[in-house]
Amino acid sequence: MERYAGLLRGINVSGKNKIQMAALKKGFEDLSFQDVRTYLNSGNVVFSSPETDREAVRQRIETMIRTVFGLEIPVYVIRQTDLKKILDCAPDWWGTPDPDIYDNLIFILPPASFGDVYRECGEPKEGLEKIRDCGEAVFWSFLRSEYMKTNWWPKTASAGIRDALTIRTANTVRRIAGM
Repeated sequence: MERYAGLLRGINVSGKNKIQMAALKKGFEDLSFQDVRTYLNSGNVVFSSPETDREAVRQRIETMIRTVFGLEIPVYVIRQTDLKKILDCAPDWWGTPDPDIYDNLIFILPPASFGDVYRECGEPKEGLEKIRDCGEAVFWSFLRSEYMKTNWWPKTASAGIRDALTIRTANTVRRIAGM
């Protein structure tokens, strides 16, 4: 049995793409996923499945969301063991308790790649933000007080690449990895 995390992109943001977590959990259970748990109201679902094909799992979830909720929501699916391996690659500067720093993990939805994200977002602004590529994810930290001056903040939110990304905070990712 595989344990997965499903990260839905762009739900319950500014009143758009509303999905109640209880209804989302039921949708996952109706797909015969087991031990389904949601975290926060932003589309984080941890579940177990005997399926080993991550792409097939992702397609089933996206189809369920389209059918049940009438929404086209991209979903990033990752095995919890792979998520833990990504977290093992975290740089020393990421995920510290410093309240002045905002630490995120950017998940890149296939078929996009880090190269695509980097071409779109460009070089991080020195002294304001840091990134580190980790395959399907990018560690990204920036000064909270200077976020509008960063190179990546406005581009991850509005550039053409935004639909290929889903972003979670360090604390959220750590919690999901432990569920």
